[in-house]
Amino acid sequence: MKYWHIFLAFFIPGILGYGGGPASIPLVENEVVKRYEWMNVQDFSEMLALANSLPGPIATKMAGFIGYDEGGILGSLVGVFAAVAPSLIILILLLGVLYKHKDSSKVKRLTLYVRPVIAILLGIMAWRFFQESYVGIGFWQTAFIIISSYLLIERMRVHPAFVIGAAFVYGGFLL
Repeated sequence: MKYWHIFLAFFIPGILGYGGGPASIPLVENEVVKRYEWMNVQDFSEMLALANSLPGPIATKMAGFIGYDEGGILGSLVGVFAAVAPSLIILILLLGVLYKHKDSSKVKRLTLYVRPVIAILLGIMAWRFFQESYVGIGFWQTAFIIISSYLLIERMRVHPAFVIGAAFVYGGFLL
């Protein structure tokens, strides 16, 4: 039953996560944190930060880590398969239809309507992470990390992986 739950925890977000890995992060968080309670928000945010610092698609990295954490190597394989299965199945079945309608105005409109929903889901997840940080390390530490990260990524154009690594070091040595 555990492997079935791992499969569902990544297959459902894979189906509903229109827009790729970043769009499925809040859906995976809902499954992992709220539904199955395999992690708390703090653990999920740390796993997400680590996964974002590594190369490759975020959904498969999350699935591999959480699957391994819950079910060992087989759990990791089940999780990664569940994360890629929806895209694989849809591409195989609908490749011809997608190619035929790729320039359709209806498809472009659908994409425009879905983007705000994805933005709201990511915003809610960011707010939850902020609340956890605020409770865990306090307002001033949280504000320092947020402002520093913003300045480094947006103003100085430092790669996010380096900023995440610096935050790990800062948290490990100073917090």
